[in-house]
Amino acid sequence: MNQPINILQCIRQGQVGGGETHLLSLMENIDRNKYNPVVLSFTEGPMVDALRKMGIHTEVIYTEKPFDVSIWGKVAAFAKPYKFALIHAHGTRAASNLLWTAKRQHIPLVYTVHGWSFHKEQSPLVFNLRVMGERLITKLSSTNISVSKSNQESGRQEISSFQSVVINNGIDQLKFNPATVTSTVRQELNIPDNVTLIGFVARFTEHKQPLLLLRAFAKALAQNTQLHLLMVGEGDQRLEGEALAKQLGIQEHVTFSNFRADVPQVLAAIDVYVLPSIWEGLPIGLLEAMAMAKAVIGTNVDGTREIIRHTQNGLLVQGADIASSLAESICQLAAQPQLRDALGQQARADIIHDFSAAEMTRQIEQVYQSLISKN
Repeated sequence: MNQPINILQCIRQGQVGGGETHLLSLMENIDRNKYNPVVLSFTEGPMVDALRKMGIHTEVIYTEKPFDVSIWGKVAAFAKPYKFALIHAHGTRAASNLLWTAKRQHIPLVYTVHGWSFHKEQSPLVFNLRVMGERLITKLSSTNISVSKSNQESGRQEISSFQSVVINNGIDQLKFNPATVTSTVRQELNIPDNVTLIGFVARFTEHKQPLLLLRAFAKALAQNTQLHLLMVGEGDQRLEGEALAKQLGIQEHVTFSNFRADVPQVLAAIDVYVLPSIWEGLPIGLLEAMAMAKAVIGTNVDGTREIIRHTQNGLLVQGADIASSLAESICQLAAQPQLRDALGQQARADIIHDFSAAEMTRQIEQVYQSLISKN
């Protein structure tokens, strides 16, 4: 019997975000008879703990920087004994710090773009530097994977030579099933049963716009006092978010929670899921909420608009005053439970049809096999 093929998976951090959740799903579904996955993370965190519990060897070499030349020697030394047949890097930090090892050890490199590192809100200098970095990574990778068609197209707008295969993110549809999930989250967090519970389950970073959501929620609360906001996650804007809630005078109507492993139970407890990102790849948190048949509100950005069909399976907001638009949509869904239910049921049907973790993994394995057979 043939031995499983050693492949290296690399992720930027051990905290749980979209790319990290994608990697966990991939590791849960990958054919372990065919592949022996080893994971390299650049920070410790809950994702690293979860991978180790799954029996997957996971190494941590610390850096928070892309293109961190100071760790490239350590990365190469770590990889060498395994004689990896393939490296799969998830995100810019991971890919940029694996380029040298892949080149030096003649290993095919797969780069999954979980949303571009450049976006129009950045200063021209930062934007152009990040485009240059992405251009280099995508050129040197053996294969690029886009997690959404819209993300592929936005990449081509800035990098004319960009080529990729589109493989949509997928989720565990058995785990995120409202028919089998029960929740005591409201009772645990002392959130009343008679309020409309708005949920945000994401990292507290500028990219996800938690501070904007707090301002929008304050506007909505001024119109409807029977609202509560549950914000689950960690990140560099978490403390700022807690301070802003107090500044806005809404702290009694907002509950903050650290990252939780029981995401299906959290989603079962909420009525509306909101994701006000300024950019996305294909947001896994949104897929999970929709799979749980929740009404969702998202900003009209890459990836999100590929999932949400406005007024059919969720609501999209855009315009100059996003906070007011979000507040209006929150109030609309709070006042119309039948609309929430209709949007949620259609959302679940769409996810079941198009976004399976098992199918995502099968398509990624086809990419692996094609590259390994050529090498």
